[in-house]
Amino acid sequence: MTKKEKDKQRLIFELSKELEESNLAIFAGAGLSVQAGFVNWAELLKPIAEELDLDIYKETDLVTLAQYHCNCNQSNRGKLNQLLIDEFSRQAKITDNHKILARLPISTYWTTNYDKMIENALIEQGKIPDTKYRNQQLVFTRPKRDAVVYKMHGDVDHPSEAVLTKDDYESYHVRMQPFLNALSGDLISKTFLFLGFSFSDPNLDYILSRVRIAYSKDQRQHYSLQKSVSRAECEEQADFEYRARKQELFIQDLLRFGIKTVLIDEYSEITEVLFRLEQIYKRKTVFISGAAHSYGKWDSEVAERFIFDLSKDISKAGYRIVSGFGLGVGSSVITGVLEQLYMSGSRLDNDQLILRPFPQTQVGKKEIKTIWKEYRQDMISYAGIAIFLFGNKIVEGAIVDSDGMKQEFEIANGMKLFLIPVGMTGFMAEKLWKELSDNDYLSSLGMSEEIKTEFETLTNENKSLDDVRKSIIRIIRLLNKRG
Repeated sequence: MTKKEKDKQRLIFELSKELEESNLAIFAGAGLSVQAGFVNWAELLKPIAEELDLDIYKETDLVTLAQYHCNCNQSNRGKLNQLLIDEFSRQAKITDNHKILARLPISTYWTTNYDKMIENALIEQGKIPDTKYRNQQLVFTRPKRDAVVYKMHGDVDHPSEAVLTKDDYESYHVRMQPFLNALSGDLISKTFLFLGFSFSDPNLDYILSRVRIAYSKDQRQHYSLQKSVSRAECEEQADFEYRARKQELFIQDLLRFGIKTVLIDEYSEITEVLFRLEQIYKRKTVFISGAAHSYGKWDSEVAERFIFDLSKDISKAGYRIVSGFGLGVGSSVITGVLEQLYMSGSRLDNDQLILRPFPQTQVGKKEIKTIWKEYRQDMISYAGIAIFLFGNKIVEGAIVDSDGMKQEFEIANGMKLFLIPVGMTGFMAEKLWKELSDNDYLSSLGMSEEIKTEFETLTNENKSLDDVRKSIIRIIRLLNKRG
């Protein structure tokens, strides 16, 4: 394993701990929105540079360039404002990075971007963003908000107020002091992950410096993902080595502010890191799919006890359970979780159990089957592991395999949950186990021999239900240890 891969693994591990404790915050720079098709600052200001008879590709201080434009137009920034509106008002496709971030339980976002990508991604996930880009907005709280989005440089809907020029930056600490105070507080109390950010923003530098001075010995650890410099076509080796050395020194300097940088080779690795982070977080939640009009060769008392003990053990191990209250299964799941909670002196909430009893009659315009499918998608989206038990129902007096469980299996597979069909329980669960076995499921995921051994137990007729229960718990633990 390369040093970069080890660094990424350590980063994901640290971020997952902060996410679990609800301490993770995001600081998004322009680079996070580039994949959506928005131009970078150089491309945005290209018409301005041409108007000033300057070459945009030779300019490095673009804030000063914007100021030159205002100077030549007697402080009239109408053209700048229009460029902002034209570029960032258009509807852009929400990127995978934004989608993953919106799915995660992150409640604090800071950004220097003017676009609405973060807010739109949150809304798409059914969340309520509380967006703030003016001082007055800091005083008010949007009802039932899920996340606060601080847009410290303004919003595209109000371009005349956006921070664009040197004048704007120089007066920022006076005009927007409440924003600086809010960011300082979050930098002290939360762990930030900086994405798509170059750290050239003078406002952030101003804040980081003051936080460092005030908390020099007790700085909170923050993280940044940065792309390694790569040798450009026709670039001299000496020039490339110079840029690489400069990046190395820059990374060392960020450590003064408590910001540890992890280098990546391609921007696509940001998506990989976020996806792996989401997987680790979701694997703390287990979806139990089950329906049993009949328990097959098992007496109802034995089967129900198995489900009860399994649910109790999952809860005792610190994992959350999601269930659709399936026939012959749901009641035992609930009882197992409740007994564990009451024995430990805890109280029931969404941190331990999420129940989604299925509606049984159609009232609105949607067909009941369509509602059930959407319902299943919502339930399964919470989890990272799916367990399948029994899987049968009665139709016209006959016991048949559950097509609902098959649909849940397909949804869970599409969402990349780890699938655990308990083949020994028979019916649809047995068929699903065989399907995975025939397709060499575990090898395709690169699973360890230890997990493979436990997985075989799930359909071994020589094992007891107690052995199967223990194997399921070991698989869940191994998956969470693996990350």
